[in-house]
Amino acid sequence: MMQKPVIAIVGRPNVGKSTLFNRIVGRYLAIVEDMPGVTRDRNYADCQWEGKQFLLVDTGGFEPETVDPMYLKMREQTTLAVEEADYIIFLMDGQDGLLPADLEVAQRLRASGKTVFYAVNKVDGERHEEMLTDFFRLGVERFHSLSAKHGSGFSDLLDEVAALLPEPPAESAGTAAEGAPERSVPRIAIIGRPNVGKSSFVNSLLGEDRMIVSPVSGTTRDAIDSLYTYYGKQYLLVDTAGIRSRGRISQGVEKYSVMRAMKSVGRCDVALVLLDASEGITEQDERIVGLAHEEGKGIIIILNKWDLVEDKEQAYKKFMDDVRLRLKFADYAPVLTISAVTRQRVTKVFDEIDRIVESRNRHIPTAELNRLFERITAHHEPPIYRGKRVKYYYVTQAGVRPPTFALFVNYPAGVHFSYTRYIENHLREAFDFYGTPLRIRARQRRAEQTAEERTEGAKKKKRTPSGRKKTR
Repeated sequence: MMQKPVIAIVGRPNVGKSTLFNRIVGRYLAIVEDMPGVTRDRNYADCQWEGKQFLLVDTGGFEPETVDPMYLKMREQTTLAVEEADYIIFLMDGQDGLLPADLEVAQRLRASGKTVFYAVNKVDGERHEEMLTDFFRLGVERFHSLSAKHGSGFSDLLDEVAALLPEPPAESAGTAAEGAPERSVPRIAIIGRPNVGKSSFVNSLLGEDRMIVSPVSGTTRDAIDSLYTYYGKQYLLVDTAGIRSRGRISQGVEKYSVMRAMKSVGRCDVALVLLDASEGITEQDERIVGLAHEEGKGIIIILNKWDLVEDKEQAYKKFMDDVRLRLKFADYAPVLTISAVTRQRVTKVFDEIDRIVESRNRHIPTAELNRLFERITAHHEPPIYRGKRVKYYYVTQAGVRPPTFALFVNYPAGVHFSYTRYIENHLREAFDFYGTPLRIRARQRRAEQTAEERTEGAKKKKRTPSGRKKTR
């Protein structure tokens, strides 16, 4: 991804950068709301225009004169985006006119030596064209008027940008069309309650301040993707907003942030659930782990801030007791203790991810499955259902990610949860299904169903609806 030209959208807060970002990407990837400071981190998206491929970066906004700590961090993020960009789209607000802050941003962009495209947003129709005269004070030969919200004018801007972009190599164009990289790179979602250290964890892996880190909960609002290479293997890390309990989610931006985080869980391969080691497992932690489990995702439970724990041996023992008691539905998930601040054991997570991804893609031959199945059903017979014996005929693997098994029986309703769990434990142990949930679905064997229906049907035909025998 990073070998493609990088284009950063830069400007003051609330000039429409995220709206333009979404317009170019072609979907609502960045949160948009009519208030400054909604976008805080750098947000990346892989794009193409007229066959030219590039990496588009949305920034939080550049406020030259500010003492607000959050705006200062947003300015740092924007500065980093400018440094790594090959081209810059400088977006201004046509309704506000040219402000002193715009002039200072323009001066800094000129000093960067990068190619800058000047654009004025919120210009809707000819009646707003008169607002553009003020922007000639920038002293540039050309600037583009557009409306990111309604889509007018942005294509002319992209045509000019694309004219300067290099032609993609033939092999990369074919790869992009097939979508192979997206399928081969595991997608890893970092999820958890607010302020448990998700962004600090990502930053410690990447070795840079990729995400804004603040002790104020709710700092991360978008789900941010970062491509990371570890010993030649690539991983797509997704930092998400903290997932609060429903009763504490406020309307507006926070609601959309939590929805985006939950959608990221649905699209990931492995969920890293970060917990605060000093607080232990909370009810909300249970819900978050349950969300990943129900979605069928691989799970790694990560105890962050382990450096702050004093009696580590006793604390770990207590935590594992809580896992067995409160997270027994996900007892297959490995548990790691880390410190994102000191980087203690943070890279160990990749060994666990590799093992889980391999388990999620593992397919067991039917013959091998049924040899095991015969042994475990003979060792422990299934319970009786309504006075009838439940017959287990055979099992086959119906899918992967997560591994899914079809269990053929005569009475699917008679397959008790405890017996399904018994089968699951043996499958997990025999075939090393590590860190991933297993799905076992009971199905009725149609041949056996038809025979029983014929027998029952023959009896019913001999009787009237009142239960008496038919007479001629």
